[in-house]
Amino acid sequence: MARIGVDVGGTNTDLVLECDKGIFFHKVPSTTRDQSIAVIRGVLEICEIAGIGKEEVDVIAHGTTVATNITIEHNGAEVGMITTKGFRDILHIGRHKRPHNFSLHFDVPWQSHPLVKRRNRIAVTERIRPPTGEIETPLNEAEVRAGCAIFRKRGIMSVCIGFMFSFLNDAHERRAREIVAEEIPGCYISISSEVANVIREYERFSTVAMNAYVGPKAALYLRNLETKVREAGIPAKLRVIQSNGGISTIEGCARKPVGILMSGPAGGVIGALAEARLAGITNIMTNDIGGTSADISTIAGATLRIKNPRDTVVSGHAVMAPMIDLETMGAGGGSIAWLDSAGGFHVGPRSAGSEPGPACYGRGGTEPTVTDAQVVLGRMDADKFLGGDLPLEPALAHKAIKDKIADPLGISVTEAALGIIKVVNNNMALKMRANSVARGYDPREFSLMPFGGAGPFHGVALAELVSARDVLVPLAPGITAAMGLLGTNLQYEHIRSVITNLFNADQSALDRVNAVIGELVEAGRADLDLDAVPAKDRKFDVIAEVRYHGQGFELRVPVPGGKLTMANKHKVVAAFHKAHTADYGYAFDDNLVELYNIRIIATAKVRHLELPKIAKGTKDDVKRAFLYERDTVFDDGTSHKTPRLDRGKLGAGTRVKGPAIIIQHNSTTLLPPRYVAEVLDHGSMRLARA
Repeated sequence: MARIGVDVGGTNTDLVLECDKGIFFHKVPSTTRDQSIAVIRGVLEICEIAGIGKEEVDVIAHGTTVATNITIEHNGAEVGMITTKGFRDILHIGRHKRPHNFSLHFDVPWQSHPLVKRRNRIAVTERIRPPTGEIETPLNEAEVRAGCAIFRKRGIMSVCIGFMFSFLNDAHERRAREIVAEEIPGCYISISSEVANVIREYERFSTVAMNAYVGPKAALYLRNLETKVREAGIPAKLRVIQSNGGISTIEGCARKPVGILMSGPAGGVIGALAEARLAGITNIMTNDIGGTSADISTIAGATLRIKNPRDTVVSGHAVMAPMIDLETMGAGGGSIAWLDSAGGFHVGPRSAGSEPGPACYGRGGTEPTVTDAQVVLGRMDADKFLGGDLPLEPALAHKAIKDKIADPLGISVTEAALGIIKVVNNNMALKMRANSVARGYDPREFSLMPFGGAGPFHGVALAELVSARDVLVPLAPGITAAMGLLGTNLQYEHIRSVITNLFNADQSALDRVNAVIGELVEAGRADLDLDAVPAKDRKFDVIAEVRYHGQGFELRVPVPGGKLTMANKHKVVAAFHKAHTADYGYAFDDNLVELYNIRIIATAKVRHLELPKIAKGTKDDVKRAFLYERDTVFDDGTSHKTPRLDRGKLGAGTRVKGPAIIIQHNSTTLLPPRYVAEVLDHGSMRLARA
């Protein structure tokens, strides 16, 4: 049986297929109006490339930006909200933190682009009493029905429900959902106790509002894709990667799309980590540079980091969903270079995408991009892009840079092109340092792994800018994110707030925590039951989210043995002190420590993509790989007659001295003078100073 990973980017849709014939890679242009068109086309084409029938595909693992794009483009559903009387403006007020402390003109995203307009927030009478969860004031069902009448009149078909203290007792939210379903048939409904069943009303309300905002379009896309897969005669199970790095079902993601807001970037980090492990490297800084964006992450000790809840913000809105710790910025091959009204030189965040794409694509684009700069500098050959599948037009790239950048600034086209590359590299380097140095990591102890279609063009320059130890280019840089989709497990998470002081917790308090653990484990077990996962393949991790008393946010630590006992609660406290020291540089050993949330991670291990070792190289490999040579301009402004090499003909152990450009179908690696590339056992390349 065959498995396919499909990662949709802003410019290209990347595919990897694993079957008994080997591993195959493919790229097709993304179809921004409907991502599923490119997905189906790519799946059928890669099956043809591999020489297998589409009916042999068992699993399709999918990474998608559909939910992310909705938040970026602000084109989600018109949402209605039902909330507790007196708390209608929680979504507007947010927290006391200012986005920019010293700016008088900053934008407040949750106010300038509200997920729910104020007039669509209906407050109703109800109250749950903390800390016990008793019902103090029953839900006024007539007010809920009156709110539904308003929503019907306004044509609202997506409703979120968020009540105060529903994390203690969700009876009112569940009843309100029943009423909305009766009053507005076919409505997309989200309740906070299912989307984010935790304390902190602003973050909980924002998360359920985001779920309702992206839900209808995301669910429509996912179910439409599932239908098209069936109509195409492909019997595969369809899975979607989540922001936390696990994969889930179409139905689970359609019901809770806040879990896939970082779906696309997550696959890249997992794929990069897998190849780093094969190379014997545990510390890596990843930079996934595609056509539209760059996704940056720092991985220490070969262990993925999950973002602290205070940092899980998407398009300026708080989202309490677990996400791999990575940063996304508008920097890619399609990033547009432009001059502002004062003559300032910028690159991105706007992108030419795939339609029309960079000027050199010849699809009608007229604005200069990073890709156009690479073409003008002789680094990207017009007849070899994507193996010759997409011929480029250098004259159009030259004209775009000349008209929009070089002539207005009074510089040469070559200087303008070098400027584009330097600006985008420095933009990315700043973000990489913020993701590493600012978090206590020393880049000199890390290898930089650039991937994505454009990544290896920038690898050495970025490594020099951030002082990374060396550069590790993966086997198929342009397909790495898709490969990561075949290297992750089924995963479901459930969380509940259960505030408990760990220092003086007695047995009854621990029993209360363990009862919650039991309920959450059962919820995870039910998820795995729906996937028909055998009991022997299941794993349940119990995570305590802990903080100092009165602290703003908490840190994750494991619960030994899966239950909290008088014997192990001190181990949880000690683990928290250690985690706090690692994250912040200090700990307060004598301060009160309290358990805030319990999180259950239910996983089922699946077979991961296994890269075979490549054949050993010989002393003639470089000669055999030679294609031709052309003049190329490097970052220091010098031009060299630079050989082009076919990467597929370089065996393990082969060393290539720069300058050289190493070409493969899905990406191109720029090897500057005074650098050497060494091919490793599984096909990745280490680039280091000679």
